[in-house]
Amino acid sequence: MVGCSLGTQFSTKKVLLGTSGAVVNIHVKELDKRASGQAFEVILGSPAPDAKAEFPLSPLKKKDLSLEEIQRKLAAAEERRKSYEAEVLKHLAEKREHEKEVLQKALEENNNFSKMAEEKLNQKMEANKEKRSAIMAAMNEKFKEKDKKLEEVRKNKENKEVTCEEN
Repeated sequence: MVGCSLGTQFSTKKVLLGTSGAVVNIHVKELDKRASGQAFEVILGSPAPDAKAEFPLSPLKKKDLSLEEIQRKLAAAEERRKSYEAEVLKHLAEKREHEKEVLQKALEENNNFSKMAEEKLNQKMEANKEKRSAIMAAMNEKFKEKDKKLEEVRKNKENKEVTCEEN
């Protein structure tokens, strides 16, 4: 750094940039000076004309590719496309297989549920049928008993009437 003076309104510095050895002029201009701090404007000048540029101005030209190299690159790209397509198809096949398995499992569960529900219903119907049969048998027995009693009462009444008539 050469020629730096912060006490003045305007100062000039020369600074080396990078490893190329380019020298750039920097102008520092004091804008505001307060108790809380100072404000500066930094103006970068153009590099010295004898300075070497660190990067080339034009991009490096690509070397010409031979037909063989182009064909090799195209074949590699085609192979990548085929590989990607095979991977996508494999993924889709796995997804379809999983969907089939899920659907099959749902159908099996539905069938099992239907069978269990039907079995339960049949058991209830059988229990109701047995209960009804038992109730009917009990009622028939009761009616038979009543019929016997009625028959006895009739016989007794007839016997009484017969004995009353004989008297």
